[in-house]
Amino acid sequence: MKETEKLNITKSLELYDEALTLVPGGVLGARKPGDFINGEYPIFLESGKGCRLTDVDGNEFIDFLCGYGPIILGYREEEVDDAVYQQIKNKGFCFTLTQKFQNLLAKKLTQIIPSSEMSIFLKTGSDATTASIRIARAHTNKIKVMRCGYHGWHDWCVEMKGGIPSKFYEDVFEFQYNHLEQLEELMATHGDETAAIIMTPFGHPNHQKMELPKPGFLEGVRQIADKYGAVLVYDEIRTCFRLSMGGAQKLYGVTPDLTVMGKAMANGYPISVVTGKRDIMMAAESKLFISSTFFPNSEAFVAALKTIEILERDKVLENIWEKGEWMMKKIQELIDRYDVGAELSGVAPMFYITFEKEASGAYKSKRTDFYTQLIRKGFFFTPFHHSYISYRHTQKDLELTVTAIDETLAFIKDKYQ
Repeated sequence: MKETEKLNITKSLELYDEALTLVPGGVLGARKPGDFINGEYPIFLESGKGCRLTDVDGNEFIDFLCGYGPIILGYREEEVDDAVYQQIKNKGFCFTLTQKFQNLLAKKLTQIIPSSEMSIFLKTGSDATTASIRIARAHTNKIKVMRCGYHGWHDWCVEMKGGIPSKFYEDVFEFQYNHLEQLEELMATHGDETAAIIMTPFGHPNHQKMELPKPGFLEGVRQIADKYGAVLVYDEIRTCFRLSMGGAQKLYGVTPDLTVMGKAMANGYPISVVTGKRDIMMAAESKLFISSTFFPNSEAFVAALKTIEILERDKVLENIWEKGEWMMKKIQELIDRYDVGAELSGVAPMFYITFEKEASGAYKSKRTDFYTQLIRKGFFFTPFHHSYISYRHTQKDLELTVTAIDETLAFIKDKYQ
């Protein structure tokens, strides 16, 4: 099988060289070239529409990153953008006081999310997870936190500890998804001092295969939280409005005390939420302070209300599940046929293709070759993050993608046999 020709990313590289003189690292966070494959992926994008992206060099891609999760409908979704535009043009969006959309969205969440009785609104996932921990600590008058999963970049939870005194995270302990015994052991030691157990209810650890909850795992965590009086927090930043309208808690039937949400709720507009049981949420009324100039800005509230309306009206998640299940079935058939160590994990709306680790380390080369061939063919996946299906992915888009994966696995089979 012939290797696909390399992309022309000259303008991206020029912009990146300039950015290195202006921004530490050129670009921030998980968008650096090293978080993809150096020299193969574009670094700067020009535009997006539906499920397609165009970079600054004019290369077009069928996108499966969806902005790292916020794009549930599609890029430049006209009905959502028009609602925001009308709000900005006719009413304005940044004021000293709050607009009515706060109440409308909070009421809507109580109808959709099993744990929702009261809500506060912020901007980012890290804002929301950090606020949830502050609320839990204020409510319980306890300090320690048990965590499972990625919860953002703030001091208490960030993976890279540069610039953070150890005292800011010394009361936070980590357990692995589906390993209830680890949490049991931690709580046997620290349970009486534990304010919160925060976890992703669906397993999507960084750079690793995705995991469905084992029978009894989520129920076991719920029982442990109740036993020690800890607040159970579900980090549903990625899963709510994607696995189901009510999130993984609705899908799996286990309700937390607090839920944090964001990403897909507003189709790309910046908003996040802490929602949950009234008695716990009321700690945010007078026991602590959470505020930002931009938290009440109404353009993202309008986008969220319109996005939720479309999700419900057009049965978007049912459509995504149907398309994703078809695609995963086809990918698994290819993985079984070529037998090169590729692995498929996840669920229809969000899935991940990884390579089984080998002592020789060849899996790393296979992974690099796999994602290099796909980006060159015009399909935007990444080796270090799971993928998403959006509403604007058509059946034809998915068929083209499956064909590209077929060709790519055949290439790897030829190269490594």
